[in-house]
This record gives sequence, structure tokens and C-alpha cells, in this order.
Amino acid sequence: MIWYPYEQMKTMKTPYKVKKAKGVYIYTEDKKLIDSVSSWWSAIHGYSNKEINEAAIEQINNFSHVMLGGLNHNPVLELAEKLKEILPGDLNHVFFSDSGSVAVEVSLKMAIQYYNNKGLTKKKEIIALKEAYHGDTFKAMAVGDDADYHKAFPEKEGIYHISPKIKELEEILEKRHDTIAVLIVEPLLQGAAGMKMYDIQFLEEARKLCDKYDIIFIFDEVATGFGRTGNMFVSELVIPDIIVLGKALTGGYVGHAATVANKKIYEGFYSNDPSKALMHGPTFMGNALCCKIALKSIEIFLRDDYMDKIKKIERILVDSLKDLKSEKIKDIRVMGACACIEVYDAKDLQGFSQFAYNNGVWNRTFLNFMYTMPPYIIEEEELLKIVEVFKKWFTREEIDR
Repeated sequence: MIWYPYEQMKTMKTPYKVKKAKGVYIYTEDKKLIDSVSSWWSAIHGYSNKEINEAAIEQINNFSHVMLGGLNHNPVLELAEKLKEILPGDLNHVFFSDSGSVAVEVSLKMAIQYYNNKGLTKKKEIIALKEAYHGDTFKAMAVGDDADYHKAFPEKEGIYHISPKIKELEEILEKRHDTIAVLIVEPLLQGAAGMKMYDIQFLEEARKLCDKYDIIFIFDEVATGFGRTGNMFVSELVIPDIIVLGKALTGGYVGHAATVANKKIYEGFYSNDPSKALMHGPTFMGNALCCKIALKSIEIFLRDDYMDKIKKIERILVDSLKDLKSEKIKDIRVMGACACIEVYDAKDLQGFSQFAYNNGVWNRTFLNFMYTMPPYIIEEEELLKIVEVFKKWFTREEIDR
């Protein structure tokens, strides 16, 4: 029996069985559905992309995986080089892993051991944002701030959560900079917080404070990377010490992730002393099949000017949602290829996923948030259909009152 994610197994509804997926469409046994959420924000090319399929088959016919311990191969070397090329500054040193959560764990281990290697053993505390989500593994849960996900794991010793307000950050760093090692953020867009958006100025000023107080700045771009915010990476605007990538890294095909550090962090481990090495090694890190898929995904992204596609998606979302009004709606916000409708009461979204399904759209709301993060290849007509279904829900609700 499958144990499904984020579900109470006793009361959950039976999942729909997918028969195939192509382009922006998922085909179940009885419906053709526009995927409005890109399979948890990862399937940026939609499904069954011919070029990515061919790249995957080519690599499978060669080999799918060899361990990265003591061995390497062209796909992993080429992907590391490609990430070095497309990332800003000196974010050049790539550590691969198998999921976004693990990649966050790696980033935190890097940061805390960096200071340990320098003899600054007191520097091990962490600052994160209120309502942060960084994954479901243990340290990722700890730096997160969402009881709906992790209420059984309240341990937060040595972790401080602040609003994205520079005064709050400045106050805590003035008091605790000798013991704080890390500031970790989801830059500009906090996904599990309900697509919460904040201004770039916080990141700009936070970068200055991290430099002033010798704090390692980590950007968790698992969700925001590869264009979702309207920037290929938010790190192009403000450069962190470590960036974490996942989800769209492989175009939604297979799970893989990367933690990319700058020269300062890397040199903090580079030593004749074996005790200063980073002791972490996921079995499938640098998996050849994942790397080959990621390389083709990035090639398509750059070649086909996906940033222009994202600008078009943003413009359509802004224009088509501006006339949506309901007393149930608290806020409507759009950033890049992401739109969120926040309602006052989560009860007002109950039944929406089934309503969307009946109307040809795959969508999952959570808490009091209805949102879309569509594949970047979506056509205007398909995107407008998603918005139409959103609007019809509120019209129906108003009529039912």
C-alpha cells in the first residue's frame, strides 16, 4: 500500500490514476487536464518533451548510474560546468544530491562546518524567515517555520525566525553575531507560506549585514530557481554564499538537486587535514541520467528564451486576474510565473480541486491559498482557461450564498 504525501491516509480521497502526460496536459482515465501547478513546480517543459526523452534514452543506453566516490563521468562534469557558467559571481563549487531537502541539509552542514574548520565552534546558530519552508528532513524542518507541516517536531534550539524586515535582522545580528553562522531564505517568494512575496531591498540590505558580521548567506532557490520569480535566479540580483537548486533543475523528470558554494566556502574545507572534509555523500549524487536530463533541460531553457515566456505568463496573469473581485478574497498576488489567490477562510476553497478537475484543470489548493505555477510552455488560451476556472469558482460561490 502506498503511503501518500501530506495526507491523512484514513480519510484521504482516492487519487486519480494518470494514464499519460504530454505537453501541459495530464490524462487520467476520464479527463484531459491542464496541469496548473507543474507537478509541484518542477515540470517547466511540461511532460514528455521529445528532446529530453531522447537525451535520457541515450544516457540509459550508455549507463544510468555509477557512484561519484572515486569515479566521475562526462554528464556530471558538464553539468557542474554549466551551473558554474549560468550562476552569478563565484558560485562555482557544486555538490550534488538527490532532493531539495537534502540539498538544504548539505548547505547548512557546509555553513556550520565552515566555521568549525576555522575554530569558530560557537558559530552554529541559524536565522530563517517566519513561515519558512525548506523541506521535510530534520534540519530543514528545524529551520522551517510552519506547524502545519512539522508540528510533531517543534525543536528549534539555536534557530531564530524573523520577518523579511532589515531592522529585525540587524537587531538579532548585533546581539548574536558571535554565535550565528547562517541566514537562510527563500528569496522573494515563500512558496509553502502561501506564495508570500517580499521586496528585493531586504535581500540587498541583508547581504551587507552578512558581510559586516561574517554570516553565511544561503538562498534556497529550489522553488524560485530557473525563472519562477521572473528572474532566472534571484541570485542574479543579490549573490549569496551558497545557492540550493532542485525541482526545475531536471525539468521535473527525475529527482536531483545541487548545493553550489562560492570560493570562500570551498576554501574553508580545502586542506591537508582529512577532518576538514565535508563528510556527506548521497548514493545517487551526480547520477548520470539526472545530469544528462538537466543538461538538456537547461539547453532548452536558454535556447528557447524561456525568460521571455515567463514575462508573457506574468503579463497574462496580471491582466486576467485584475478584475477578479469577491468578499471572500483577501489578496491576489503575481510574481513571474506564479499567481496566488488568498482567501480569508480556508473553508471557501473546500471542493475547489474537484471543481477544477471537472472543468479540465489539475490544481491542489492548500490552507487558504489557491495558486498556479504553470509549465513555461503553456499557451495563452490554456493559461486563460486556468484563470477562468479560478473565476468561475468564486462566481459560483457568490451565487450559492
